Amino acid sequence: MRILLALILMLCLGVGWRAAAADSTLPDERLERLPDAAQDCLDCHNEPDLVGILQTPHASVHDARTGFAESGCASCHGASHDHMRRPARGQPRTAPDRVFGSHSALTATEQNKVCSDCHRIDAGMHWLGSAHEAANLRCSDCHTSHAAQDPALDKANEPAVCGGCHQQQRAEMLRPSAHPLHDGRMGCSDCHAAHGGVGTSLLIGGNVNETCYTCHAELRGPFLWEHPPAREDCMNCHRPHGSVHPAMLTQRTPFLCQQCHLAQFHPSAALSGTGLPGDSLPSGSQSLLGKDCQNCHAQVHGSNHPSGASTTR
Repeated sequence: MRILLALILMLCLGVGWRAAAADSTLPDERLERLPDAAQDCLDCHNEPDLVGILQTPHASVHDARTGFAESGCASCHGASHDHMRRPARGQPRTAPDRVFGSHSALTATEQNKVCSDCHRIDAGMHWLGSAHEAANLRCSDCHTSHAAQDPALDKANEPAVCGGCHQQQRAEMLRPSAHPLHDGRMGCSDCHAAHGGVGTSLLIGGNVNETCYTCHAELRGPFLWEHPPAREDCMNCHRPHGSVHPAMLTQRTPFLCQQCHLAQFHPSAALSGTGLPGDSLPSGSQSLLGKDCQNCHAQVHGSNHPSGASTTR
């Protein structure tokens, strides 16, 4: 019986070892498959934050577009012959031919050219002349090319990456009414094209409304009865990055509505926080309760009803 149990245990251990060996991604095993040009660099640069590039498309030896199979790290950093030579005792090692980041001697344009030589079709199509290019931004300011998972390409991390520069928008996204960016259900790239686009403010659409309609298609129309401010610009009523008012409105209703609709008689006379039911003030102030103007004018974006001229149905 003991012999039988020992044989079963040895068999299980053998199967487990073979499965682990098949899935193993130990650095030494991966290094054996690297080109000599990359092996020479990784003999010294074996820090975890650098070898993560081996798990990215940049280090694919089967994709001729990367140049990694032939040139290794030199495909981006240059041949760097002086860097490869051992420095004299007490002397610092010469930097590689191309170093990226704020500490580099290369200009932002020179650094970005290395990236755009490969990413000309996807990311570089609208880069020249874009707001980020005009701000002298470097690709490395947003992207971490050596990381196994670039934070800038993960929608859950996009708000943190973009918020490093766009502090005002980052603060607005923390307001009570905001898009679900911090829930991981969308990212900045759902509305903005960081590398440039045809719209203003790096929008993915031609204008604000076209960008909003990519998600809010039910508000696109065309409507039989249009609400002109909504057709003109969603930002006439909404703050896209967040608001303290419901539905990301620029101001709480009915005061928002009364910026345009202010007439005598109808309850559109100027309203305030007084005059609630029970007060000895003129009737009509009850419009402050509930959805106020939307108690009657429910179709604020437009209506297709034959009797919807006032967006009431």
